[in-house]
This record gives sequence, structure tokens and C-alpha cells, in this order.
Amino acid sequence: MQRRTFLQNTSLLAAAVTTSGPAVFAASSAPAAKNKLPKWKGFNLLDFFSPNPAQGRKPTAEEHFKWMRDWGFDFVRLPMAYPAYLKFDRSRNITPDEVYQIDEQAVERIDRLVAMAHKHNLHVSLNLHRAPGYCVNAGFHEPYNLWTDQPAQDAFNFHWNFWAKRYKNVSDQKISFDLLNEPSMREDMNDQLSKRSSVPGAVYRKVALAALEAIRKENPKHLVIADGNDVGSSVIPEITDLDIAQSCRGYNPGIISHYKAPWANKDPENLPMPKWPGQVGDKYLSRAMLETFYKPWIELVNKGVGVHCGECGAWNKTPHDVFLAWFGDVLDILTSNGIGFALWEFSGDFGVLDSKRADVAYEDWYGHKLDQKLLNLLAKY
Repeated sequence: MQRRTFLQNTSLLAAAVTTSGPAVFAASSAPAAKNKLPKWKGFNLLDFFSPNPAQGRKPTAEEHFKWMRDWGFDFVRLPMAYPAYLKFDRSRNITPDEVYQIDEQAVERIDRLVAMAHKHNLHVSLNLHRAPGYCVNAGFHEPYNLWTDQPAQDAFNFHWNFWAKRYKNVSDQKISFDLLNEPSMREDMNDQLSKRSSVPGAVYRKVALAALEAIRKENPKHLVIADGNDVGSSVIPEITDLDIAQSCRGYNPGIISHYKAPWANKDPENLPMPKWPGQVGDKYLSRAMLETFYKPWIELVNKGVGVHCGECGAWNKTPHDVFLAWFGDVLDILTSNGIGFALWEFSGDFGVLDSKRADVAYEDWYGHKLDQKLLNLLAKY
């Protein structure tokens, strides 16, 4: 797969993306990576992130895909909530039977988004952010638990077989399947703050293997990815012998990436001010801690298992200079080991567009507010 790097000079970058033809970028001089996966880089798109389509994001416009490609990106991940493409009575909790009621019109909207991405030569990773019986976020009442209840696992397999069949005739170079966003074992699937722990390795293997088999019935070659255990942070040794790549995260430490985020902190307004590097609370934050965190993932690459970072970035309350200093180290460690990445998100609180940060001098970009410094940082890698 052809890879391109950005022109790092801001004025040249701006000129490249405003030309009518495709931008031309210098070939990367980085040494060949051992990673079995391409070093994709791109964005998460949240069009189907909400379980309720009426509460979803404004649809991604085709011009957004053009900008991504012109800026040198080649990858988008679509984190989907399975209820977003079902037909059921949303005035009450979903039933196990209704989990199978596919809404063809909703699926066609997903098809259109995928087709637009492919038109602009972007690889698409379909991800179940919310699967039957599990989501890292509460807020939609699940009728069962994916890790403990066979009916939930059966429904999970049904959904992956559906998507595999839907895209069986699309090149495996254009689309892949990311099984489940940020797995963990939670005591109560419908209580965001209930006790959380690792998914037992044997359980993770059972669920992943069954989903893989459901996909392979339709797609013998398409890439399948499993997100790391412990909400994406830990390698899953129990599946390294399977035909499944693994996905890490670029959120460590959370005091940087999720500073003041109410869904990730019990007392978001009383947190120590983040620094990078520097002493924050009882920890000294530095590149060395990142190197320790990513060491198991780099070892996984060296063992021949494909690795990609499916999500990374920081919420808009993190001081921008701290964010960029930290994120530069994250991206450098990942990419120097051949691991690609996808920013959460393209447009929105974590994104390069319209992030609503209070400490950024935005540039106008066709009516959007562009974080040029963040874009330039992404450009380096």
C-alpha cells in the first residue's frame, strides 16, 4: 500500500490541499516496519455512534473525506452502536428478539458513508462500539451480558455475519472488521460506574473466535481486529494464535487524555493540572512511562501479530500545549514501530475541526474551525 507523508511547512500544506488536483507528498524515509498491518492513519467518524439515530451526529459530508485524503490520511474507523441500525420501539428497553430486527434504510445510510470513503481511497474499519450485551459506555439498556450470556453471543455473531455478508464483494484492501470497542468485564452492563475488571482470557477467546468464524463464513480474507482487553489497553495473549490483529489505544495516561471528562472521572472538577513531562498528583508523567505502556504492543508486532491504534487523542479541556507535547510522544512511539493510528475524532471535541478548545487560535477552513497545530503534528507521522 502506498504511503504518503505531509509537507510539514504550514504554507505548503495549505497550498497542497487547496489545489484542484491531488496533493503530492514526499515518500516516507522511515525504515520498513515489521507490522503485518499497513501503517494506516486517519480518524474515527461518529455518524452511527449513538444508539438512537435521532440523537446522532450531523452526517459526515463528502468534502470531509476529500480533505482527509488531500491531507494525506488513508483510514477511517466507524464505531457503530448496533441499535442505530435496528427497527424497534424506542420508547422502552430493547428485547433480545428485537436485537435481530435490521433496519434496511439505516444500513443503507452506513453503506453510503462507506462508499464515500472508498471513493476517496480511504480504508474503512467497521467497529461495533456497542454490541449486544456490551458497551464501554452505559446509557442504553442492554438485555443481557455479552461475556456471560450465550444469547448475547449468538446475537453478536449474527451481527458480524450480517456485516461480513454485506461487504463480501468489497475488496479486503478497502474494508475490515473491528469486533468490539474497548472490552472489559463490568458487574452491571447498565451501570457506568459499576466495578470493572479484565475479561478472562478464555472468555475473550471464546467470544472472539465465534465472531471470527461468523465472519469467515462470508469473508475468508478480510482483516479482523480485536480491541485490547481492559478497555483497549492490554494485549490479549489468548488470541495471538488466531487470524486476528489487535488494536491498542492512545489515551495513556487518562489525566492527560481525559482531563475533566465527566464520563471518565468521578470528580472531574478537582483534578491536578496536567503537565508533560512533569509531576501530576502522585505520578511523574514522561515519555518513559509511555514506552513502558507500549512495550507489550511492540513485542506483539515483533511476534508477527498485526497492531493498529484504533483510537487516540485528548478531550478539549486538556491544555493544548500539554496535549500536543504528550501526543507527539505517543505518535512517535507508535509510528516508529510501524503502528498506525486513528484520532478520535475528525470533527468534534477531540478533533482537528470544531473542537471548541478555549486555548487554540483556530484557522477558518470552509466555515469550520481548524486546529492547524494538531493537523501539523499528525502530518509529521
